[in-house]
Amino acid sequence: MLYLSRFTFPDAECESAFFINEVKRTCYTTYYPFGVVSKRELSCLEFEPVTILYGGNGSGKTTALNVIAEKLGLQRDTLYNRSSFFEDYLRFCEVEERTPVPHHSRVITSDDVFDYMLTLRAINQGVDLRREEVFREYQEDKDPTNVFRYRTMEDYDRLKRVNLARRTTQSEYTRRRTVSNVREQSNGESAFFYFTSRIQDNGLYLLDEPENSLSPERQQELLQYLEDSARFYGCQFIIATHSPFLLAMRGARVYDLDTVPVCRRRWTELPAVRAYYNFFRKHAAAFGDEKE
Repeated sequence: MLYLSRFTFPDAECESAFFINEVKRTCYTTYYPFGVVSKRELSCLEFEPVTILYGGNGSGKTTALNVIAEKLGLQRDTLYNRSSFFEDYLRFCEVEERTPVPHHSRVITSDDVFDYMLTLRAINQGVDLRREEVFREYQEDKDPTNVFRYRTMEDYDRLKRVNLARRTTQSEYTRRRTVSNVREQSNGESAFFYFTSRIQDNGLYLLDEPENSLSPERQQELLQYLEDSARFYGCQFIIATHSPFLLAMRGARVYDLDTVPVCRRRWTELPAVRAYYNFFRKHAAAFGDEKE
């Protein structure tokens, strides 16, 4: 599915005219996002159902994603790097939509995933502290030498606790008096769950380095999930990544933001992918010693 067909960024000449004609003060410490994308001589991106922005740190791929997301008004979960010039920059950007972008479309960044995992960890730690407290209560309620006397209605909850402790095991007592960990998963499993829970059918999704926190196996699972979502469930993806697994996505249009000007490349031509390829070729004999 194609919702967004083309996005145009201001070129260096347009940016220069803005500063000459509109910016009166020179006390700013940053003019971000001016000067980032134009430095790569990237004036426009044309999209397929899957479009990938490849590049190292400082290449501008995250900036490009954030600019597109803000121009379209996409949903997001966490804040991102911006300046007082962001709105000015967006005025010079142009969008061409093939089909109206669905309202549930969103941008998903590595910060979103990281914050989600921290939230789960904090909740689980709270549950664990409560569990330790319940363990102590069980020992106290179970102790036959600790005679409990019911005197008033205020003692009713304690009476229920004592009866529960004396007719159940510690694990059963704990299970009834606390909740299980919200999600007993590894960071990689939680990160993968975050993507699958946010990506719905028929939507436009901008993903910023989704491979972070994912093992190679999980990256390949995400690759299959994204391919299926684009092919069968009406999704369009614009992905900033340097993961060789995601770069290999079938039918993806790949832009190399490490080149000036930015150009399209096959994923097998990208320097990072060639580095992996050459490394494993160099050590091919080591793999050949393994018996199937």
